[in-house]
Amino acid sequence: HPQIKEEQEELCWSQEGEQLGLKQEADESQHVDLGSTRNAEVKKRRHQRNRSHSQRVDNTPVSERQSETNTRKKSVQCDTCGKTFQHKSNLTRHLKSHTGDKPYSCSTCGKRFSDMSASIRHIKGHTEEKRFPCSTCEKRFKRKPDLERHIRTHTGEKPYPCITCGKRFGDVSAFIKHVRIHTRPKPYLCNICGKRFNQKIDLVYHIRIHTGEKPFPCNTCGKRFSGKWHLDYHLRVHSGEKPYPCSTCGKRFNDKTALKIHVRTHTGERPYLCNTCGKRFGDKSTLRSHVKIHTGEKPHSCSICGKGFIQKSALRTHIGAHMGERPYSCTTCGKRFSQRRNVKRHMRIHAVAVNCWLTSADQRNFELL
Repeated sequence: HPQIKEEQEELCWSQEGEQLGLKQEADESQHVDLGSTRNAEVKKRRHQRNRSHSQRVDNTPVSERQSETNTRKKSVQCDTCGKTFQHKSNLTRHLKSHTGDKPYSCSTCGKRFSDMSASIRHIKGHTEEKRFPCSTCEKRFKRKPDLERHIRTHTGEKPYPCITCGKRFGDVSAFIKHVRIHTRPKPYLCNICGKRFNQKIDLVYHIRIHTGEKPFPCNTCGKRFSGKWHLDYHLRVHSGEKPYPCSTCGKRFNDKTALKIHVRTHTGERPYLCNTCGKRFGDKSTLRSHVKIHTGEKPHSCSICGKGFIQKSALRTHIGAHMGERPYSCTTCGKRFSQRRNVKRHMRIHAVAVNCWLTSADQRNFELL
């Protein structure tokens, strides 16, 4: 039996090694005066034997050892979304993303954070000097790479292409985040439409689109939401909380995305391009509405007269006209209108110093001049 013979040889080798080690230790005790050189050589030989022995004993395949290591690395799992973590502390921090708990606040602007390290980084942003100015819009940055990334918003340069779908990015972090869409496994399947997701929580939110489930109610007005972050955003309407201030003009916003879009009015940045006519826009929703002009799509139709509209807000205004609603009033004479553009046109009368007591016929005659 080759295996038994190998084990016997290994045992003999081990015993010989132990005897040799004992003999060397005896020699060392008898010849201490020979100096430290021999001691170092003995320790070196002993270390080599032990290392060689451990390599011979460990016959576990590398793949199995790596598998055991990987299993130990991710030992705790989030019951909500299925994500796994190496340490329980990381799981505890992650759970706050589901509960919405944000115990750390910035004393300067009031912004709140679920993670202490993120709070500290944010606070430094108020105190650190911004040494790198943009020559186009004069916005300043703490780091040169941040300035270089910002400049691309003016030039339109997008040096990071996705080799899978061809989409291009001006920011490497946005590029990496996008690439994961193609490379990450998506084990969670929607049985209704077949769409797949890489996190369980994303599937849970998605299914609510089909079921219409809205488990998060507002205790103030009763409105319900499918996600907790939607509810948190809505609650600021009632509380008046606006934790995101514009560093240029001081205007405050209740949503970080709204602030980001607003800042572009100062910088002139318009990163969203219409591929049909080349017109650029500061936010994606405005671009989507604009594209419908080219396609002729009018997805929002009036249930009373059947007229179609590109934007839902335009439909709401139109329905208000059917119902006799006039929410827009002239600040000079109080006359009310169903549409904002009509009140703007009306106010030109006052701008040229025409008195408010003119009759309706006089106003029409004046507009014809």
